[in-house]
Amino acid sequence: MDLIKTIEEQQKKENAECFRVGDTVKVHFEIIEGKTKRIQLYEGVVLCIKGEGARRTFTVRKESYGVGVERVFPVNSPRIIKVELIRPGKVRRSKIYYVRDKIGKAAKIKELIGAKANARVAFAREVAKAADVREAQINAEHKAAAKK
Repeated sequence: MDLIKTIEEQQKKENAECFRVGDTVKVHFEIIEGKTKRIQLYEGVVLCIKGEGARRTFTVRKESYGVGVERVFPVNSPRIIKVELIRPGKVRRSKIYYVRDKIGKAAKIKELIGAKANARVAFAREVAKAADVREAQINAEHKAAAKK
């Protein structure tokens, strides 16, 4: 059991979670298609955060051409370049699956306003700056690989 915990601790990312349920986030996710790699953006509302340790995941929901699309991301995945906090949300539940049944304006999440929101956004920006360096390195690697 201790061996599993030590391996999980090694795989954890520092400051991986700068968001909560109800927040609107933009996930920068690296996709590998054959030999090419690219970074895909996925923007939506965080519906839930599940699991613990290295197995922690979060679900993001967005509307695409009138159809609700959900995607589950592992928090500590090396493919996730960064998670940008776009808008902090104000919800009172840990799982907001009820949003699935709502349409249009009813599916909107209230925005968190005030000192708490400002502190969360400031922390998220600091984490994003560190991730920007990693994203620039990955883009440089992609360009170098494309030239070959």
